[in-house]
Amino acid sequence: MNEKIGNRVAFLTLGCKLNYSETSSIARQFVEHGYEKVPSSKEADIYVINTCSVTEHADKKCRNAIRKLHKQNPEAIIAVTGCYAQLKPQEILSIEGVDLVLGADQKENLFMRVSDIKESGGNKPAPKAFSCEISHIETIFPAYSSDDRTRSFLKVQDGCDYNCSYCTIPLARGKSRNFPVEFVVEEAKEIASRGVKEIVLTGVNTGDFGRTTGEPFLGLLQRLDEIDGIERYRISSIEPNLITPEIIDWIAMSNKFLPHFHIPLQSGCDKILALMRRRYNRALFKERIELIREKMPYAFLGIDVIVGFPGEGESEFEETLSFLKEVGPSFLHVFPYSRRANTPASEFSGQVDETVKHRRVERLNNLSDSLYCEFVEKNRGRAERVLFESTRKGGMMFGYTRNYIKIEVPYDKSLIGKICDIVI
Repeated sequence: MNEKIGNRVAFLTLGCKLNYSETSSIARQFVEHGYEKVPSSKEADIYVINTCSVTEHADKKCRNAIRKLHKQNPEAIIAVTGCYAQLKPQEILSIEGVDLVLGADQKENLFMRVSDIKESGGNKPAPKAFSCEISHIETIFPAYSSDDRTRSFLKVQDGCDYNCSYCTIPLARGKSRNFPVEFVVEEAKEIASRGVKEIVLTGVNTGDFGRTTGEPFLGLLQRLDEIDGIERYRISSIEPNLITPEIIDWIAMSNKFLPHFHIPLQSGCDKILALMRRRYNRALFKERIELIREKMPYAFLGIDVIVGFPGEGESEFEETLSFLKEVGPSFLHVFPYSRRANTPASEFSGQVDETVKHRRVERLNNLSDSLYCEFVEKNRGRAERVLFESTRKGGMMFGYTRNYIKIEVPYDKSLIGKICDIVI
């Protein structure tokens, strides 16, 4: 190995906020051992890439990123982890420049593996993958993000037992498992000690918390609510069947848990929901949305939708479109269906043409724009509270209301990390 390799380390996170929290925890290990953290756009001695594999596009994005980083510094150590690394380690290992590929059970060992290469001297050892069968993974890598002065993403759960017909996440993340409530509470206290005001609870299937410890998700929320220093909590995403009336009632009464919900729908057609192997139907979804609105009239409701799933003809798509207009969420996260190997849906008949998917995505994105404008107008003139962040752009700074409306004001350093009363 080149003797000039130094201590500059860069991190690139692809995919979800759960990945982001894990990358941040890995980065802290390097910084605590004297490494200098630099942006991934700069030349570094070590590049760590935390990957996503939810779509084929995500895999391609990872491959392109590896080649770009290798080009920035051909002598750098490149370590790859995350979902893509668990699912296709040999594919990643074959890319020029990759030294380490670490599966789902190896994230906590990444720093050690990189250190072994760096300290070996001479030439780099042969590239190597470290992983195990996903069914053998019992542990869970603790993680929270610490790059932001105002908000932290705290991992409370990992894995998923749902096995939806289109999804590779159970193959990449393993079975549903969680930390004990008291462990999460201690992590939240550590975040509070850093001066952070807001925590976002993250997981693969966050509402499934308690699968391994038998503790209810609501019990976790109630314990977190007691922690001094943390003033706001958000739940990153929760399945409609897991956001129970009891949880909705409790959030509505809480001063800390915010009226902001991210709920995956995926389809507004019961036929397609059944093919997807989702654990609810339209009626249950609508019931949960109506209950949230009854208790929290100004709640933000972000909804995930997949278009172009096998068997989704024009009538099924129009049914979804009509349902979304009826439910009227605040925002839509729209994804074209991606055919993934080793999933039942990849073998389904009725695969939808890519141009049709694109057209449907465009229609739903247009609907989303309209719904968001309606949501903002509904809130105009209301008194709200905003947590301002440190980003400065064009002389302005921004923050989010409790119900996730982005507010911009002229930059004022004294407002960073402060919760302020405003009128929208």
